[in-house]
Amino acid sequence: MFETMSELKIFGKWSTVDVDVKDPGLKRYINLEPLLVPKSRGRHAKQSFHKSKINIVERLINKLMVPGHRGKKHQITSGRVTGKYLNNYNIVKNCFDLIEKKTKKNPIEVFVRAIENSALREEIAAYQVGGIIVRRAVITSPQRRIDVALKNIAQASYRSSFGKKQGIVTALANEIIAASENDTSKSHAAKEKERIEREAEGAR
Repeated sequence: MFETMSELKIFGKWSTVDVDVKDPGLKRYINLEPLLVPKSRGRHAKQSFHKSKINIVERLINKLMVPGHRGKKHQITSGRVTGKYLNNYNIVKNCFDLIEKKTKKNPIEVFVRAIENSALREEIAAYQVGGIIVRRAVITSPQRRIDVALKNIAQASYRSSFGKKQGIVTALANEIIAASENDTSKSHAAKEKERIEREAEGAR
């Protein structure tokens, strides 16, 4: 007998039915649709703003494709993971296993809390007026809030494991757990959000 949509679980293990997005600004943009395998095969790639139709776990897997980026450059090679969806799929799956073991909670819920705590609300926009560059605080759109949070989580965990004894699975699990607890001393993503918002506050 086929499973109903409500019975489907991410990776066949974790349900999204009871996971609630507490940040009202992100509620419409964090897709928690029940899926067995989080892979959309690029069906939303050509439509603008359709990223919110992609399951949030798949979006994390996609961000792990190019974790060596920093700004507009590759500071660290992403050659180990680029284009290897199955490799990144297994990284996230094993990471969620480790999160469940450490926190005794649904890792999907821990991951959603990490995104909420890492999603910046305002940032700096620079534009030219005459001969000077003006920096001004601007409100960040919900879609960008999630994109930046996922990017910071992926990049921070990759840097923590690149050339180190700590593996990417452990680094990613530690980053997500720390971000979910809003621990800026351990989570780079939460710390970066706090830094940017502090700069934006000074540019109002």
